[in-house]
This record gives sequence, structure tokens and C-alpha cells, in this order.
Amino acid sequence: MLPAGLMASAVVAASSANLGPGFDSLGLALGLYDEIVVETIGSGLIVEVEGEGAGQLPLDPGHLVVRAIQCGLHAAGLSVSGLTVRCRNAIPHSRGLGSSAAAAVGGLAVVNGLAAQVDSPLLTETQLIQLASEFEGHSDNAAAAVMGGAVASWIDHSCDPPCYAAVPLRLHPDIHLFPAIPEERSSTAEARVMLPKQVSHYDARFNVSRAALLVVALTERPDLLMPATEDVLHQPQRAAAMPASAEYLNLLRRYGIAAVLSGAGPALIALTTEPELPLEALEYGAANGFTVSEMAAGDGVRWSSGVAVPG
Repeated sequence: MLPAGLMASAVVAASSANLGPGFDSLGLALGLYDEIVVETIGSGLIVEVEGEGAGQLPLDPGHLVVRAIQCGLHAAGLSVSGLTVRCRNAIPHSRGLGSSAAAAVGGLAVVNGLAAQVDSPLLTETQLIQLASEFEGHSDNAAAAVMGGAVASWIDHSCDPPCYAAVPLRLHPDIHLFPAIPEERSSTAEARVMLPKQVSHYDARFNVSRAALLVVALTERPDLLMPATEDVLHQPQRAAAMPASAEYLNLLRRYGIAAVLSGAGPALIALTTEPELPLEALEYGAANGFTVSEMAAGDGVRWSSGVAVPG
């Protein structure tokens, strides 16, 4: 049982999954961060939320961060009598920017900040990816939040339960990232229902070739980003559920900008070697409810013992 009075914190990045053809396999952390601060107390549970989700998220054991902390404590062989959990959220919810993955990864990682104070073994990067992926269900988002930068992830179904793994990709320094975040929200589960249960051999072959090319474009040949981000397996099928995003996506690509849905949408992300987007594209986004700005690739999750959040 951990003693009362221990404090720990974690900072975890937003993430964009799929990146077009890399459905459920390619992910990218973004420089937008949630912070979690916890304190062990004598008994009970206190949950506070600032920023995104304030007044909407449950302030009880059902809160995703709290559930992740409990999962991490169990995996580390630790327990607490009570907790205060403070969440300072900057990642928009239900926009396809990995807010759920960030909550899972951050909750797990903050356990390391507690464990370090009692000389208990820490959860490894491999464990964080596995537990967060089991917990949240999307290894591309979870791995990006754990590792930072761009990642390729996969599932080994020969394991029981399935094993989740990922490797980092060195994002080419010439690539600029421009997320376009709308006010409207969407549900990943509802967006996934729109996908067909079967696809043609042609479409599968098309996406395999583009996903392979996208790894090359992200790491070595950013001049190939336009063809490498083409997709036929999920973006066209989801267009009807988010018409404003679909239209903006088409407009950006007509300007020669490699834009894709971020995760299940409705946010977009543009990847380009140009330092700025065309003025017309920015004006269209602003007029249609999108906040567009350049954003650096995100760092991997960081945890700290005590009150200081690592910079």
C-alpha cells in the first residue's frame, strides 16, 4: 500500500492516427498536451478537470484517467487507499486527436512517478504500449502517445491476449504539420460502423501500396506525400458523416497539400514541406469553423515524481 502524501505528474501528447492509408497502424504524436497530477491520500477519490471536458466528464471511478491509474497500479503490484487526480486537458475531445489514448497513457505513466518514490519497478515502454492499447483499443494512437513522433504499430494475434507493439519512425525534418480542428465532434465507434465489413482485393492492394509508400514519404521522401496519403478504405466511407471535413479535405488536396482525416475525424491534418498553407485554404478553414495552425510533432509521455511537470 502506497503511503499518503506522494505526488506525481505526467504530460502526454495528442495524436493523429491512420494518416490516410495507414489504417490502425500508423500514428503521429502532436505538440498539444494534457497534464495529470495525482496525490495519494488517506481514503476516497477526488477528481478535478480543467480545460477540455470540464463539466462533462465523470468525476468518479469511471473517469478514464482514474481507470488507467488503477490499471497501472495493478500491473505494478501497487495499491492506494485514496487518490486526488487533477486533469488539465488541452486535447480536444471527440475530434480524432487521441484524447482517449492520451488519458490512458497519461494515467498509466503517472503510476511510474508514484512507483519511483518507493523503489518499485517501473512500467516499461513496452508495458505502457501494451496496457494502453488493451485499455483504449487503438495501438497507433497509444504508441504515438507513449513514444512521441511518428510510429508504426501492429498486433500479434498469436498471443493471448493479443500483443501490441510499435517502432518509431524518424519524421523527416522538412515536414510541417498543420492540424485543422473543427468545433463539431464525432464518435470513433459511430465512424467505424460506417466502414464495410469486407473490401475488394483491389482496394486492399491499393492501400497496402500507399501505406508502404507513406513510411518512405514520412522518413526519407516528403516529396511523395501526396500519392502516399491516398486512401480508399476509410476516408471516402466516412465522408457523409462529416461533410464539412470531407469538403475541406478535398479542397486542401486540390491545392496539392497532403491532407488526411485525423483518426476517425472530424479533425484533419495537413502534411507539407511548405512553411505555410495557401491563404485561400486558411480562409476557407476559418470560414467553416476550423482552427488551423502549425504544430510540432509531439514528444513521448513524460512523468515526474513530486509536483513538477517535466518541461
